[in-house]
Amino acid sequence: MTADSLARTGPQAEGSPAAALLAWYDRHRRRLPWRALPGETADPYRVWLSEIMLQQTTVKAVAPYFAAFLARWPTVDDLAASPVEEVMKAWAGLGYYSRARNLHACAIAVARDHGGRFPADLAGLRALPGIGDYTAAAIAAIAFDIPAAVVDGNVERVVTRLETIDTPLAGAKPLIRARVATLLDPARPGDFAQATMDLGATICTPKKPACSLCPLRPFCAASAAGTQEAFPVKAPKRGGTLRRGAAFVIRRADGALLVRTRPPKGLLGGMTEIPGTDWTAEGPGRDPAPPVRLAFRRLPGTVGHVFTHFPLELTVFDAVAPQGLAAPEGHRWITAAEIEGEAFPTVFRKVIAHAFAT
Repeated sequence: MTADSLARTGPQAEGSPAAALLAWYDRHRRRLPWRALPGETADPYRVWLSEIMLQQTTVKAVAPYFAAFLARWPTVDDLAASPVEEVMKAWAGLGYYSRARNLHACAIAVARDHGGRFPADLAGLRALPGIGDYTAAAIAAIAFDIPAAVVDGNVERVVTRLETIDTPLAGAKPLIRARVATLLDPARPGDFAQATMDLGATICTPKKPACSLCPLRPFCAASAAGTQEAFPVKAPKRGGTLRRGAAFVIRRADGALLVRTRPPKGLLGGMTEIPGTDWTAEGPGRDPAPPVRLAFRRLPGTVGHVFTHFPLELTVFDAVAPQGLAAPEGHRWITAAEIEGEAFPTVFRKVIAHAFAT
């Protein structure tokens, strides 16, 4: 079915893609902790929180974090009143840490400027910290039934297969969004958005899609041609240059660990880190300078981690500090009991695990 015939059929018409998709969704919708049950009104706070957490992260990884956040901060006002350091600690391990800073800033803006209620329009949502076009559309559609085109990775896959859009993804995004706007059912925009996401997550998967089970198979040009796995077309990936650095794990006899907080902006901004050198392609050199003068031991092996734009390799050194050693400027000691709850990103938890196991 071509785009012209889809438009003539109309999103609400019997036998249209939207009607087929929504009928499937009514039978097979996923039960997710942030999703309202049939007949319930969606909570904008839960929708917003889940959408921020789900950016670049899987449902499985997000579920326990979402439950913990909701238990600790049941409302956006509760979240706004919490120190940002506590939010960063609760976020630790979820990755893409600028999301946590923006989450807190957004909560403050909603509490301060909107009386604790999220704006019920696209422009108002877009004006909030950390909310871009996608998140604004998702909240608008799911929480407020505004007919906004919601396009995430799952939706891109479904639509490019449906209409065999062969433009590489970066350039195809405006076309995909326009197609979604013509396909969605304005009477059920939130359900349509979630139905398309569910379809991409469970049926129209990246590899080996279950086309025989798909409600959109009668309308899908890629399925008819047997080319479904060729879509979406992605531009070639650029491999980032390997960066290297050193990390210094310094412990006192009582188990306290020397740490510092990264600058608020930039990679892993505001998170807790093990002190170390800069991460560069040249590496830390043969004798990297530690923050204090101690007898350091270079540990065997390295710690590897892959960020979005580059892989990282860290050489780890450890040392035992005298009990009375003062923390250098910009550093602090945390007790052994505080290590687990500290706002360490995954790369530094790997460093700690490597040092403690060696």
